[in-house]
Amino acid sequence: MELLTFGNTGWGDELFYATLMTIVVSITAMLIGFFFALIFTPLKLSNKKFLNFIANSYTTVIRGVPELLVIYLFFFGGSGAIMYVASIFGYFEYIEINAFITGSFAIGIISGAYSTEVFRGAIQSIDKGQFEAAKVLGVKKHIQFFKIIMPQMLRLAIPNLSNVWQITLKDTSLISVTGLVEIMRQSYIAAGSTRDPLLFYSVAALIYLMLTFLSMKLINRLEVKYSRGF
Repeated sequence: MELLTFGNTGWGDELFYATLMTIVVSITAMLIGFFFALIFTPLKLSNKKFLNFIANSYTTVIRGVPELLVIYLFFFGGSGAIMYVASIFGYFEYIEINAFITGSFAIGIISGAYSTEVFRGAIQSIDKGQFEAAKVLGVKKHIQFFKIIMPQMLRLAIPNLSNVWQITLKDTSLISVTGLVEIMRQSYIAAGSTRDPLLFYSVAALIYLMLTFLSMKLINRLEVKYSRGF
């Protein structure tokens, strides 16, 4: 257990900071995912085929491609795209995108694809009479969405969003390939330095389980809050 202590002789403090990084990346990616979901959900529900095609292409491609490949495409492809644009303006040096930004954005796009489907299903489950009543009362569309539709959507979406959060949390382990020091990357470094992979990978598994358990407790409270009266 000396290897897990805090200070110069142990890896406890490094694992603690790596856990914080995992949490920050997960939350950032989830927020990015919500942003994409708010954009693409209306497109999927639109009556226009072209808008449907755009949204369906996004959710189908992202959900159909391995998460690690998406991260590689953004990490290496993103640098290449920026370097190409920079070369147009006469800058030919190598440009590397920040690992935190790349990882959060890549996982956020993955999260957004799943969140889009969750929001779509939740909105379609709302009684059509709610939309008709709001229209008859002359409620403006943005007020209708935030005051009438969104609260009901969240009640229906939270159980499935908990699964999206679990996927997002676990996908942070994949961004270790970008060099960002999160739980998996730090466990790999510690295991290589001490030649005790079983200990550190077991600790990493326990940390992920702890984060999952605490997350579910919080999500269950939100589910109860938004389910009042039902």
